[in-house]
Amino acid sequence: MTEPLRRYRAIMHVDLDQFQVSVERRGNPDLVGVPVIVGGTGDPTEPRKVVTCASYEARDVGVRAGMPLRSAFRKMPDAVYLPLDHASYDAASAEVMNTLRSLGYPVEVIGWDEAFLGVPAAEAGVDPIELAQSIRQRILDERGLPSAVGISDNKQRAKMATGFAKRDPEHIFVLNSTNWMPIMGERGVGDLWSVGPKTTAKLNALGISTVEQLASEDRGRLIAEFGPHLGNWLNLLSRGGGDITVETEPYIPRSHSKVETFPKDLSEPAEIDDAIRKLTRELLAQVVSEERVAFRVAVTVRTMTFYTRTKSRKLPAPTTDIDVIEPAMLEVLHKFEFDRPIRLLGVRLDLVMPE
Repeated sequence: MTEPLRRYRAIMHVDLDQFQVSVERRGNPDLVGVPVIVGGTGDPTEPRKVVTCASYEARDVGVRAGMPLRSAFRKMPDAVYLPLDHASYDAASAEVMNTLRSLGYPVEVIGWDEAFLGVPAAEAGVDPIELAQSIRQRILDERGLPSAVGISDNKQRAKMATGFAKRDPEHIFVLNSTNWMPIMGERGVGDLWSVGPKTTAKLNALGISTVEQLASEDRGRLIAEFGPHLGNWLNLLSRGGGDITVETEPYIPRSHSKVETFPKDLSEPAEIDDAIRKLTRELLAQVVSEERVAFRVAVTVRTMTFYTRTKSRKLPAPTTDIDVIEPAMLEVLHKFEFDRPIRLLGVRLDLVMPE
């Protein structure tokens, strides 16, 4: 249920620390204290696979999520490399979210390893820091996973507080109107949650590089440069404002997709078609398992030069019939002109939303 008008005494961002690594360590205690890197099939020599999660021991030598596994291997050849285990991560995530919901507060799940929790304003006797301590302990005791908690009065500031919580001995941090500018003022505008690289670059080009400079900037100029929606949002965000709602209704995706980066570029039409067929069947199996129905198909192509395009078409009628969906995917694929080898292919199914 959405509660747009409910006031919260505090909003907490609960983040499961080094999530995939922690799940692997829970299943194998011998990995505790050992550098662990999770990604791809677990083979660090495999091309075009990236790090999904790295333990702090690996991060200390420069290994980061998104880094090619081969680069991580050069930095830390003696680390333990593990393949992604989606089923285990799904199960662990569900366990933790059930623990959070059992506390009786509104919970908004925003990913495998993170969620917002709202403490109603009416509960004046609840100390947010003590509650955060008990949340961390329960997750550790019941699920065997470490976590960090950021506390504020809105979701954006709570999310940013978690970054500081991970470096705090207690793994809890409060970021509010009192300490917002002293802590965030000299930081780059890209440190604001939801401000991406393109917006950061445009702000820097305008001579706005820090949060304090952004907060001091004339709102009218921001609106003129970025439009009314983003301009007002940047003005609010830089001053520590943000979203104060906690959406407790389960998130229902509007589409599902599946992408594969190939160890060797594809150039033969037959092998490209076969790759699309394989991806389509795997994706459709997921959609059918969730009892969803597709109404549009889409194909993404990335060439060896990293040129990336997506094309789509609407199906004649919503369906899960492979004999309809697979030919439609191939029809969209054949709209591309393949003048360079293919590095990546992706398929997407847009889904009919429940009433």
